[in-house]
Amino acid sequence: VAPPQDLQITDPGLLGSLDVEWKPPPNVQTFNECTVRYKFEYRNTGDRDWKVIFTKKLKLRVGFDLSRTAEVKVQTLLEGWCTDDVEVQSDGIYATFQVPLQGKLESEVQNFHCIYHDWEYLKCTWQPGLLTPHDVHYGLYYWYEGLGHAAQCDDYIQDHGINVGCMLQNLSQAEYKDLSICVNGSAAATLLRPLYVTLRLHNLAKPSPPKQLAVSMSASEELHVAWSPPGGKTPPQCLEYEVQLAEDQGEAKVAWTSVSTQMETALTIPRANQSHISCVRVRGRTNIFCADQGFWSGWTQECFSVSRKEDKQLFILAAVILSLSSSLIIFILIGQCKKR
Repeated sequence: VAPPQDLQITDPGLLGSLDVEWKPPPNVQTFNECTVRYKFEYRNTGDRDWKVIFTKKLKLRVGFDLSRTAEVKVQTLLEGWCTDDVEVQSDGIYATFQVPLQGKLESEVQNFHCIYHDWEYLKCTWQPGLLTPHDVHYGLYYWYEGLGHAAQCDDYIQDHGINVGCMLQNLSQAEYKDLSICVNGSAAATLLRPLYVTLRLHNLAKPSPPKQLAVSMSASEELHVAWSPPGGKTPPQCLEYEVQLAEDQGEAKVAWTSVSTQMETALTIPRANQSHISCVRVRGRTNIFCADQGFWSGWTQECFSVSRKEDKQLFILAAVILSLSSSLIIFILIGQCKKR
């Protein structure tokens, strides 16, 4: 089978989302009894792996880092009656795309970092580039499928009058899509290098700490830990949790033990009578069913202490002795009063 024809890459001005299109092989009409598909591969120069899409379409829009060369490859895949149900692959065709870059690399912003807090808002921060004049003005622009055109941030974070971050709200329509971002800078007499990134919000999610942590000990020395999912718009089914227990082992030694759960918000942990739980805390993050990665939340603020059974018995015994002592003192005082 012949490869596709006329592979072209064009920039619609959407901050790194490029349109890639091609034409079918010249003899495709002769394969009526077979299914014709295409294996589309793309990456930026310097990436180790290619991203792969199998499609019947002749045009795709995919995200790239425009500060590096975009590379694409396309092959024809043929399978069906005409190939005895064996998949046949053509040779590939290859194309690249590079936008003209302005400014020196050292003028690009540094340490760009974004977190999607509680699936409610995206907070991105950066630092000025090494070769940045004092009169610099930064702007953040973004686009995702569904927006008619690139939009600009309207809620900047500033440091000494310079934009060094941005808060983006109402991005639920961008979840599980490519979010293209450009941070561009302008100065009176210097050209600055823009930064281009493509993000996936679900891989940047950071929930708040879990709420309403409750810890109890059963008569059989089992530790029961329960909590509620964090607030915000984080889907409860998308959370995994880590429970940490600090056990005193004598002589000022503390050993931390971790237990993980998927979506469950309660845990029962058997433990030896000799141990003493000095702290129980819980944190959460997006699980593997909803994201490739994510940020752990902070730990629950409360630190619950659960004493040993012997400690509880000693406390009860002390209370009984104190009560009897008080009663004895009262009787002695009453007796002395009667003698008078």
